[in-house]
Amino acid sequence: MRLVLVGPPGAGKGTQAQFLAAHYSIPHISTGDIFRANLKAGTPLGVQAKSFMDRGELVADSVTNEMVKDRLTHDDVANGFLLDGFPRNVAQAEVLRAILAEKARPLAAVLELSIDNAEIITRLSSRRTCKDCFQPSVGVDKCPLCGGDVYQREDDKADVIARRLEVYEEQTAPIVSFYRSEGLLITVSATGSVEEITLRAISALSRVS
Repeated sequence: MRLVLVGPPGAGKGTQAQFLAAHYSIPHISTGDIFRANLKAGTPLGVQAKSFMDRGELVADSVTNEMVKDRLTHDDVANGFLLDGFPRNVAQAEVLRAILAEKARPLAAVLELSIDNAEIITRLSSRRTCKDCFQPSVGVDKCPLCGGDVYQREDDKADVIARRLEVYEEQTAPIVSFYRSEGLLITVSATGSVEEITLRAISALSRVS
């Protein structure tokens, strides 16, 4: 199963990615993990990425694309993968299509987690993060994991969330139309419990698994 997971910030992509990757026994590949691995190992791509980050700039698509291409050569993707955070725009989606075409292993599906912006703002603005273990929680005064103090991150404030959603609509949402035109898009509601959403996603993906 070769999957891409898309959806706005707050849709629960990270959580669902873990459950779906476990269900299909495929690696969960996030761009954040790829960046960290390359930076830690000091790879040539990691050095290039760091130069952008040190200047406070977004890492260039060309560098991100090469990191993803390299990651997809690893042995653990032989039976599939779940990409989370890539592609972020149509240009990256076209690059991914070309990478997979070289391997004659096209995507099976693109799973979109759909949720109203108002619910996202409510969900994220009620989130608190532990100062000690960084575990996010909702509606708590103390971390349920370690008992540490919690606080609201700047990017979990309502006005910041609204701007993040605007950026998503401008930059990332067009890939939904791209994958719809490719016949790969499967959309599921991201409302309800984590378990309900996971079962909903697995049921929707059963047509391609």
